[in-house]
Amino acid sequence: MNIAVVGLSHKTAPVEVREKLSIPEAQIEGAVQQLCSYPHVEEVAILSTCNRLEIYIVAAETEKGVREVSQFLSDNSLVPLHQLRPHLFILLHQDAVMHLMRVAAGLDSLVLGEGQILSQVKHTHKIGQQHKGIGRLLNRLFKQAITAGKRVRTETSIGTGAVSISSAAVELAQMEVQNLAAYRVAIIGAGKMSRLLVQHLLSKGAESIAIINRSTRRAEELAKQFENAQLTVHSLSEMMEVIPESDMVFTSTSATEPILDRAKLEDHLDPNRSLMLFDISVPRNVDADVNELEQVQAFNVDDLKAVVAQNTESRRQMAMEAENLLEQEVEAFEIWWRSLETVSTISSLREKVEGIREQELEKALSRLGSEFADKHQEIIEALTRGIVNKILHDPMVQLRAQQDIEARRQAMQTLQTLFNLEIEEQFG
Repeated sequence: MNIAVVGLSHKTAPVEVREKLSIPEAQIEGAVQQLCSYPHVEEVAILSTCNRLEIYIVAAETEKGVREVSQFLSDNSLVPLHQLRPHLFILLHQDAVMHLMRVAAGLDSLVLGEGQILSQVKHTHKIGQQHKGIGRLLNRLFKQAITAGKRVRTETSIGTGAVSISSAAVELAQMEVQNLAAYRVAIIGAGKMSRLLVQHLLSKGAESIAIINRSTRRAEELAKQFENAQLTVHSLSEMMEVIPESDMVFTSTSATEPILDRAKLEDHLDPNRSLMLFDISVPRNVDADVNELEQVQAFNVDDLKAVVAQNTESRRQMAMEAENLLEQEVEAFEIWWRSLETVSTISSLREKVEGIREQELEKALSRLGSEFADKHQEIIEALTRGIVNKILHDPMVQLRAQQDIEARRQAMQTLQTLFNLEIEEQFG
């Protein structure tokens, strides 16, 4: 079996392509089941965030498995494969392993070193287990990647002062207006990204912040986390009453279709009043047609790259330290992965030797007579088991420890020939 990842990210595709491929959490289970039904896909995990969609698979025939995943992405997004292919990346085997390690550590993020991606990788692992897409190989890989991500955050300083998507959006807003205290701000959404928006807006001097959310209870819970700030809470039905009174609006919801477009804004906005929109959602919450309105200036996640670039250079050295840690975690995973190749040979060898032990023990006990056999059977049984275990111990340890692939395979072949073992292939 081999590991592969097929996907796209902020590095390979613009937001208008990424949003078409985004898979909402409510649809993950169905996507996992569909992918697992394909003949060449054994295990599946789907990592879907605002900046990436990556599908990790385990496949016996890698090329065919990758082809099935690529076709799924095309069918699911309704983007023809020939249009999608230039934006996709495909990584196999060790490259796929290292990629997930780098993703979990925040080294592949738009914002170098950002920490939110680690929790998203954990969530992908949890969801994959719940929907039975993740099996033995991906389970171990994701656990190792989560360990790698934690190590990078605790053993290097790459996360220190690292900006998030939310803080980058606030920095961009500040670059545009300088003094946030003079502007009325509205935030649509009340999730983790919105909480970070509030936190960064307050730290940059914003004073008037309105929270708009479908669930006012969640918006109130968010407002309670900032008791010293004057946050107002509104339901989504009040959105088009609050926005015309705002100078800038940040959107961060899980909506799969735009919640703001030209027609909606045109009906409510004062043509003489300017409005800035910062959309940090994928799929986008703000339709691109709002840019046709003269008084509206709109930004999306791809517009954050200039802000992020200013913060990246100072962390490049820290990223190099992190890469060294990741090499260690990749090696640990590969040692475990290679050891799986020996499982069938070791099991067959133990089974054959155990069968011989049982046959010879039965013969010996029958010769000793029932009275002697009943009295001493446990001792003789333990003696023969001990001899078998000691004889098998060194060959098994050496076989598992052998890191040279060809040498290990040659050793397995020798054992199979010498002991005439019948091997059922499990790993390739």
